[in-house]
Amino acid sequence: MKPTGYFTHPLCVRHEMGPGHPECPQRLGAIDDRLLITGVLDALEQRTATPAAVAELELAHDRLHIAAIRGLSDELRERIAAGGPSHLSLDPDTALNVHTWEAALAAAGAAIDATEAVVAGELANAFCAVRPPGHHACRDRAMGFCFFNNVAVAAKYALQRLGLQRVAIVDFDVHHGNGTEDIVAGDERILMCSFYQHPYYPAWNHRDAPNLVNVPVPAYTKGLDVREIVEMMWLPRLQAHQPQLILISAGFDAHREDDLGQLALVEQDYVWITQRLMEVAKHHAKGRIVSVLEGGYNLSALARSVEAHVRTLAEL
Repeated sequence: MKPTGYFTHPLCVRHEMGPGHPECPQRLGAIDDRLLITGVLDALEQRTATPAAVAELELAHDRLHIAAIRGLSDELRERIAAGGPSHLSLDPDTALNVHTWEAALAAAGAAIDATEAVVAGELANAFCAVRPPGHHACRDRAMGFCFFNNVAVAAKYALQRLGLQRVAIVDFDVHHGNGTEDIVAGDERILMCSFYQHPYYPAWNHRDAPNLVNVPVPAYTKGLDVREIVEMMWLPRLQAHQPQLILISAGFDAHREDDLGQLALVEQDYVWITQRLMEVAKHHAKGRIVSVLEGGYNLSALARSVEAHVRTLAEL
């Protein structure tokens, strides 16, 4: 049986947005520790990502946006050299440090590398333990801890560079993947399915497009209700779309222990969702799934949930 890939990069822990910020480098450390102590990591094929090229980012983002992030990184280095602050804020939630540009390239590159390896048949499926996350990054705007949209870049790469005709993006983060929606809305080659807490961050009027199945749910929604949404609303559309690859925006902040959300999922809900997606992938996509880390800020709940998700992908 082909292995499950585990993609990451050392640069992903060097990006940080200041003391006390929930999107912190310790998130990846907690995941690695959990996978190591449970023995799951030993069963995975571990790979270091190749940072994405600018031309690859341009598959999903405007050139001016990419150039702005790079320019702000250069500007920050000059400010620090002149005795200025170590961070540059883009909005109240999102800031750069001197490693953000390189970390963001590494995160997008991991999603691309995993997609290439899974589509080529080298790996059964893959998980990308990366940060910064991506699903709030719009075509021309960074926001919500996100700079480039890792999953959207990978989806466009699969279609335009690897010759696939249909892909699906599934987002189970507690927050709406507004950036992904912004990039893929109206592209009928890409089906996007999500649920998310509403009203909540971001304040975004989601679009009506035939390729979007984005389901808002109220605070305190439990796993059984989410499973019903998946069964009744996601799966029929996924089966009809017949994706040749499923990309997952794997945010684990819908867990009941995570204070950045108010939903009530537990590890077994992530197992169940992963199993249902694997069934679709086996039927239509030769089992091909690439999962990319998004949110999840309670370190214990995050680590346990990722273990459950990855253990399921690897059929351990």
